[in-house]
Amino acid sequence: MGTLGNPVWFELVTSDPDAAQRFYADVVGWTIAPGEMPGMDYRILSARDGDRVGGLMPRPAGMEAAPVWLVYIGCDDVDRTVAAAQAKGAALQLPPMDVPGAGRLAMLADPQGNPFYVMHGEGTIDSRAFEQHGNSARPGHAVWTELSTPDQDAGIAFYADLFGWRQDGAMPMGPLGEYKFLYNGDAMVGAAMRTTPGAPNGWQSYFLVPDIDAAVGRVAAGGGTLIQGPDEIPGGAFSAVLADPQGARFGLVGTRGAAA
Repeated sequence: MGTLGNPVWFELVTSDPDAAQRFYADVVGWTIAPGEMPGMDYRILSARDGDRVGGLMPRPAGMEAAPVWLVYIGCDDVDRTVAAAQAKGAALQLPPMDVPGAGRLAMLADPQGNPFYVMHGEGTIDSRAFEQHGNSARPGHAVWTELSTPDQDAGIAFYADLFGWRQDGAMPMGPLGEYKFLYNGDAMVGAAMRTTPGAPNGWQSYFLVPDIDAAVGRVAAGGGTLIQGPDEIPGGAFSAVLADPQGARFGLVGTRGAAA
């Protein structure tokens, strides 16, 4: 899977990086190690197969927002993508910058206030952080992204225009409307939904685990919270929405009865 228009990196900004490191290493099975940026506490999350999936960092001084998972979306030109996003009503949160060994990136908030990054990676190797959910997906990788936003159709139109995504198919959710699937080419990258009462707006990422029930049990044992699920999803797997002990929401996907 290529990087253009796909999720390419996942980042946790947290109030307690040491506690978060212990929690996610146990729950998801990531190896978490210091990054290579001098003078910055940025920790790299790696799946069991060694692929780098994302980063973990302390909440910057003065940042009042709650701990949160953020998604990076690949693009061919960060500056041009930022300009196009701003022309469509997005707000610039972090101007384009180069990160040695990683690439060029910028942070935006879409017209409904949902933060996300755009990134053009350094070198020629495609990111393997995200894998389309299915038989070939590997534990520890992200397999789904989900946008919760007040105006579902406007949100879909923004990302479709910016990244060339298309919306195809939906799942009824009763009074909550439809859960609308999003594709980048032939690859399903996730879905968009209208924000449910009491839930935050924004992007939520789901990571693959071998056994959903065992992982949910580790969440509870580690001080996290089960918000929803596990619910069966197409293909026979199950998904759950959770919060870590610092309050950051995330999702897990996995089968039942596998060896964890």
